[in-house]
Amino acid sequence: MLALPRPALLLLKLLLLHIPWAMRAQVNPAVCRYPLGMSGGHIPDDDISASSQWSESTAAKYGRLDSEDGDGAWCPEVPVEPNDLKEFLQIDLRALHFITLVGTQGRHAGGHGNEFAPMYKINYSRDGTRWISWRNRHGKQVLDGNTNPYDIVLKDLEPPVIARFVRFIPVTDHSMNVCLRVELYGCVWLDGLVSYNAPAGQQLVLPGGTIIYLNDSVYDGAFGYSMTEGLGQLTDGVSGLDDFTQTHEYHVWPGYDYVGWHNESTTGGYVEITFEFDRIRNFTAMKVHCNNMFAKGVKIFKEVQCYFRSDASEWAPSALSSVLVLDDVNPSARFVTVPLLHRMASAIKCQYYFADAWMMFSEITFQSDAAMYNNSVAPPVVSVVPTTYDPTLKVDDSNTRILIGCLVAIIFILVTIIIIILWRQFWQKMLEKASRRMLDDEMTVSLSLPSESSMFNHNRSSSSSEQESSSTYDRIFPLGPDYQEPSRLIRKLPEFMPEEEEEMGCSSPVKPSQAGVPEGVPHYAEADIMNLQGVTGSNTYSVPALTMDLLSGKDVVIEEFPRKLLTFKEKLGEGQFGEVHLCEVEGMEKFMGKDFALEDLDASSNHPLLVAVKMLRADANKNARNDFLKEIKIMSRLKDPNIIRLLAVCIADDPLCMITEYMENGDLNQFLSRQQTGSPHTSHEPTISYSNLRFMATQIASGMKYLSSLNFVHRDLATRNCLVGKQYTIKIADFGMSRNLYSGDYYRIQGRAVLPIRWMSWESILLGKFTTASDVWAFGVTLWETFTLCREQPYSQMSDEQVIENTGEFFRDQGRQTYLPQPALCPDSVYKLMLSCWRRDTKDRPSFHDIHHLLQGSASEE
Repeated sequence: MLALPRPALLLLKLLLLHIPWAMRAQVNPAVCRYPLGMSGGHIPDDDISASSQWSESTAAKYGRLDSEDGDGAWCPEVPVEPNDLKEFLQIDLRALHFITLVGTQGRHAGGHGNEFAPMYKINYSRDGTRWISWRNRHGKQVLDGNTNPYDIVLKDLEPPVIARFVRFIPVTDHSMNVCLRVELYGCVWLDGLVSYNAPAGQQLVLPGGTIIYLNDSVYDGAFGYSMTEGLGQLTDGVSGLDDFTQTHEYHVWPGYDYVGWHNESTTGGYVEITFEFDRIRNFTAMKVHCNNMFAKGVKIFKEVQCYFRSDASEWAPSALSSVLVLDDVNPSARFVTVPLLHRMASAIKCQYYFADAWMMFSEITFQSDAAMYNNSVAPPVVSVVPTTYDPTLKVDDSNTRILIGCLVAIIFILVTIIIIILWRQFWQKMLEKASRRMLDDEMTVSLSLPSESSMFNHNRSSSSSEQESSSTYDRIFPLGPDYQEPSRLIRKLPEFMPEEEEEMGCSSPVKPSQAGVPEGVPHYAEADIMNLQGVTGSNTYSVPALTMDLLSGKDVVIEEFPRKLLTFKEKLGEGQFGEVHLCEVEGMEKFMGKDFALEDLDASSNHPLLVAVKMLRADANKNARNDFLKEIKIMSRLKDPNIIRLLAVCIADDPLCMITEYMENGDLNQFLSRQQTGSPHTSHEPTISYSNLRFMATQIASGMKYLSSLNFVHRDLATRNCLVGKQYTIKIADFGMSRNLYSGDYYRIQGRAVLPIRWMSWESILLGKFTTASDVWAFGVTLWETFTLCREQPYSQMSDEQVIENTGEFFRDQGRQTYLPQPALCPDSVYKLMLSCWRRDTKDRPSFHDIHHLLQGSASEE
């Protein structure tokens, strides 16, 4: 198969978004969960309004989730009274959106505010004139809000809302001051359907007296003998079960997801449904999800006749008819696709003819594209500004022909561009040696790279490691009583790695894509973080851009080492761009800086020194080579007794190498698994005491304290990434993931990314959020490994899927989460420290400074 270059793939994706036959058939509520722009600032201030405001600094524009601008939130002018629903915060999305989730927050204002809404209601409108009160599938209108001014509370809207305007209305049970910050999550409503009119659903009585209610229980229009000017279950994105007599997962009555009619309720033998759209559209297909449980007298429709109307004109006299082939073998529910042959209309009236006693629909969706008038086209998928339509202009099929001609021309140009790119790539490979020589000219022994400003691209400075992506369409997967279950989440966990990276491994995140169209789901999100691609496929440390600026002053001189003096012992690991080898070397003291003490390296002048050599493959591309140099630059500045040090480099010719410390006892995981506890007189096996374990844990905490002081985030802290030297000396490394020995410690997602989920915090797994606090969580697991002598894997009694399921319980924080048990060698004080590292809220976890202090003080318990 031809692998297209990434620019060509992106161009092809963008083109497909504008081709009518490539439009999505229906919206998926489980995927349509993107922030719509309150927290990211993409919704302008002019589109946020309110019923009143307490002051100019608490105006509606300050009601943005997770923002502290102004006085920290929107606050109404007067306290909210019980049953007084006049105060509201309103958002204009400028176009119809499918809204699946809302988030609320109170006013914290850096500790100066303590106002929040304990409850609220949602009102919405598609046209700005008719307002509708949202209610859930059980008819409840009030949502539970906040219990404090700082936590973000996310609530699924079930059913989802299709609207342009949304109002948040605070609700209280007593008079109180309230303030709100909000966000909406969803996606653009591509169908363009604004209402459907249909006969009301009926009741089916089964043998035995069971009643199946087939009414549209969430329809938001006028409801009587017929349903008019509203949307409901036929557009909620949820398809009905094969067996309509079974209860749905929403724990409502059987048949809930279907709207059904009996043939005796009609006079013409058909059910007529009228669909109204936001503008004239070019329709290619209609998809109807039907039940086909023929054993109970239910079948798909046998024929459908559709009439079309443009704007305010009369219905076209001729109908588009489709006859279906009935299925009396497979009782499964299914989508039936009806071709609409590029008919142009703003309204469609379809008559569905009965094939049996009953007909049941759960979803109806349309494939269409907005019609073109006067060279003005409908907005692309991510647009929020609707295109206006001039009714005085005549609709003509020539527009369709022009559109098809343009698409053919664009595709031809695309193919030409792809051929040119492939041809250039061929010549780039032919000239690679010459390019490499030019790149080598840019290297110096002192590693003085050309431009720090170009090397570390950042948008804003921050000294905090707790930074999140500000992308408009960062995908989130919130879990809770109202959210999708983790078992469903596992089946659609995101591919956290970019497409060009091999599946060979990636233990660390990359900066998320900032593309305007949300083609995928979120990557690990850390804004302004420099992530360097390591030779084994994993990154080194996650480094804030500001920290790199501070480190980029005077260059550190790293000596060029003669590679002929390296004696290769074994290969420790490998990845996409290179390998890691264990080597012996003599005479290293001649090449080390003055701040190195030889005794710290587990060697003397009379014995060879063990070192780890990271080697870049000679055929690595220019980006990998540049990242390799940046990694050297970072490693050269890490100077701590508990962090692996960079000793020397070999960059005069290929393959490029960096030489780092290695410890004679290998990694901590293997070292501890060989140990016994107790007295050395009772066993011939190596022994280790509690004091030794505490001493090693204290060193790990010391090394992490140093990294956190630089705002570095490790992201893969575990015993496999800690090396052991003489007298239980510990140094933290970063290449444990590349070893096949530990492949079972990583969970593979969709054959691409691998994640150390048993060491990861709940927010890292569910929200892709990596901070110093998530390193603290991993330290707690590492501490547990240490005091169990690495006899078993964390959560060994759980499968990978159950581990992810357990993170959902941490998010819910309802007391059902499972913690790692207290190890036998672990005193209560140390286990209490572990539990504090696994607290749900990141702000409640201890810092590495506190952890180091506590472990030093625990010596008194020996």
